[in-house]
Amino acid sequence: MNIINKLTLRHLKQNKRRTLVTILGVIISVAMVTAVATISVSFMELLQRQTIASEGEWHVLYQDVNKEQLEALKNDEATKALVISRDRGFALLEGGQNKNKPYLFVKEYNAQGFEQFPIELSQGRLPKANNEVVISEEIAENAKVNYEMGDRLTLDIGKRFNKDSVQELFQRAPLQLENGTKTETLKGSLTKSYTVVGVIKRPTWEPTWAPGYTIITYIDESMIGANETVNASVVLKKVKSSLYTHAEGLAKKNQIQIDKIQFNNNLLRYYGVTNNDNLSSTIYSLSAVIMGIIIIGAVSLIYNAFAISVSERSRHLGMLSSVGATKRQKRNSVLFEAAIIGLISIPLGIIGGLGGMGITFWFINPLIQGSLRGAPTLTVSVTPLSILIACVISMMTIFISAYLPARKASKISAIDAIRQTADVKLTGKAVKTSKFISKLFGIEAEIGLKNLKRNKRRYQATVFSLVISIVLFLAVSFFTANLTKSLELSQDGVNFDIQVSMVGEYTDTVDQLMKSIASLDNVTDYSLMRDLTLNSWVNQESMAKELHAQVNEDKSMLKNGKYRYDIDIHALNDENLKAYAVEIGVDYEQLVNPKNLTGIVIDTIPYKDREAGKYVETKAINTKIGETIDLFYPVGGETKEERHLNQLEIAALTNQAPMGVFPAGVGGLTIIVSEQILDQLMDEQEIPNLQTQLLLKSTDPIATQHQIEDLNENNLRIYNVYQGRQNEEQMILLMSVFTYGFIVLITAISIANIFNTISTSISLRKREFAMLKSVGMTPKGFSKMINYESIFYGIKSLFYGLPISIVVMYLIHRSLMNSFSYSFALPWLSILYVIAAVFIIVSSAMLYSSAKVKKENIIDALKQENI
Repeated sequence: MNIINKLTLRHLKQNKRRTLVTILGVIISVAMVTAVATISVSFMELLQRQTIASEGEWHVLYQDVNKEQLEALKNDEATKALVISRDRGFALLEGGQNKNKPYLFVKEYNAQGFEQFPIELSQGRLPKANNEVVISEEIAENAKVNYEMGDRLTLDIGKRFNKDSVQELFQRAPLQLENGTKTETLKGSLTKSYTVVGVIKRPTWEPTWAPGYTIITYIDESMIGANETVNASVVLKKVKSSLYTHAEGLAKKNQIQIDKIQFNNNLLRYYGVTNNDNLSSTIYSLSAVIMGIIIIGAVSLIYNAFAISVSERSRHLGMLSSVGATKRQKRNSVLFEAAIIGLISIPLGIIGGLGGMGITFWFINPLIQGSLRGAPTLTVSVTPLSILIACVISMMTIFISAYLPARKASKISAIDAIRQTADVKLTGKAVKTSKFISKLFGIEAEIGLKNLKRNKRRYQATVFSLVISIVLFLAVSFFTANLTKSLELSQDGVNFDIQVSMVGEYTDTVDQLMKSIASLDNVTDYSLMRDLTLNSWVNQESMAKELHAQVNEDKSMLKNGKYRYDIDIHALNDENLKAYAVEIGVDYEQLVNPKNLTGIVIDTIPYKDREAGKYVETKAINTKIGETIDLFYPVGGETKEERHLNQLEIAALTNQAPMGVFPAGVGGLTIIVSEQILDQLMDEQEIPNLQTQLLLKSTDPIATQHQIEDLNENNLRIYNVYQGRQNEEQMILLMSVFTYGFIVLITAISIANIFNTISTSISLRKREFAMLKSVGMTPKGFSKMINYESIFYGIKSLFYGLPISIVVMYLIHRSLMNSFSYSFALPWLSILYVIAAVFIIVSSAMLYSSAKVKKENIIDALKQENI
């Protein structure tokens, strides 16, 4: 080790406090980078586990492949595992009690399928031959026949078709009913006998509205006939973005139709892989913006530590120069200091980041488990790549942060360094202040402002830290708010557990039935509504802007200059309508007055633009309150004849929908009315497509569904959306944990950055404060000077920070616009929080730091060289 490096080490040891502050700053920065990398990896790994647990682990599905094609897929170099599956068909369930689920649905898997898909065995074993089967627990609960181990099942298996025998119906299609009577048929009967060898829990992929209880049997390559086809689900050895082109190339090579390929995008997106260019652009651009913010924050924190270190070490470096140290040696002295601090700080920062995330997850997991039953557990996932990335980014930030101060150190001359004139250049012009400052705030404010101008570099370093903190907080809070908005646009917004529907006239009997269901145990809230599908003719100038291009291409879409809109009328019961009216600020009495036919129009709707591949928020219709809509209903069947029903006045326009109402897409309109208005609109006319809906919230949706089924009402259709809604809530909660955790982390780093900068700056100004006290500044005057300095810091940082933040927020908005579409809006509340927080944090840091120097002895402070 050369003499310069030895002197650098000795200087670090002598100035323990400054060294510790610098090390702490670097540790915080490294911990931040490590924490962000760990959160990202852990969060993605959690979502992978959650998706695999609910939908199975597979990446590419090839449908309807023959034996030869199956062999080619199995031998492909990218294939890790191959799952063979086939939907054998439906068979009538003997003694079935649930009239909405009259079938058994026979599914076939090979041995690999039992491992890759979530099949939970409750007793017995899994099938090993094609004449063995496992049945669902729900069959025993909903059938008169009690199946036991070893029982033989003889089934006539066929395909479901609608009443016209044209369209084949699959497991996800609900039972086809008209007036409580089943209208679908089974065709292509195949008789098979199975032995029951086990019982499984209801598969997670079986929808609650599915008409068949799933039973699973066995299949392998040897059982596939020459003319038979199966589905092949491929698990890849390595998930990478080229899998899409690879799959299409493999299909083309083996004569598999391209439209028979499906990708498990629900899982692949959590590997960071997507074939949606807009979504990919969103992910990469957002990652670039967020990572840029993190690196800038880290560089700022470390740079300030080294910049202040070099400022304080300037006399030491000057003395080295006076005894012959070259520019290169002085520069290398600072870089050597950075290397020593990095060797200490990077391992501690990585450990701190991982430990911090572990503690955070430990606190978060009980909250998640308490809020959502069955939610997955967050675990700290550490990969060599994430640690390597954290190390590389940390080393880069330390090098970048130290390089500029190192260059500055190399240029310090011996005389300037010993005289300490590098940072403080006292000229009249440099410290000139406005007379307005002195008259308005007093001499203390003028001295404070002159102090800031005299110590220009330290002042700029502190302002820079504040600006970075402002940008960090506003950017991340804006990102969180927009992420939530994006999720709202992309999610269906299901806010109920069970939907019970009935087609036909709403009678007193129906009313009593619905109320009895609403009063069942576990039901906590309900909404009763009647739905009516009508149509209207809208003037061309009032149409949604998205329709104009279609109309310009095809003028036949217009009739007398008007465009046909589908109108969905939803009549809420009095209690729900009153709550909804209060929520959107409409006079409830106006809505229930049958003399004035009025309704609430949902005019702002979210929808997915398939051509652009993004979610868009748009106006469904361009109209005003007080205007009327003419309503028509069909009467002519295939002739498409329609009859005028009535006129409806628009009482309010809103973008909020009540529970269970999904706004119509472009070319449609959703209107909310009262039951009284609906009755008045219909005026005892028999109108088709009238439906009654009861939407329930329940503490135990599965038990509530069984209670409704036990009523044995043939005309009821039950749709349990609990599971799907729970998955959406888990996603939103976990995303909120991630983003708000990020905000807390960034805020903590920002505050640490400011305290570190101001505290070190104040400590370096002890001699300056001692001189002011020596010429008569009182403790009260000193406090006023510090307070005014805080105000100047705050105003200057906001002057630069807010415009930069707006630019960054706009960049984030533009990134999200690759997949979504809504207008840019400033988060005024967050900006107000930032303005208040800046002055509070700066004042706190200044008061905390100045309190340490208030009691300093003037003589000792004037003599002091080190901190």
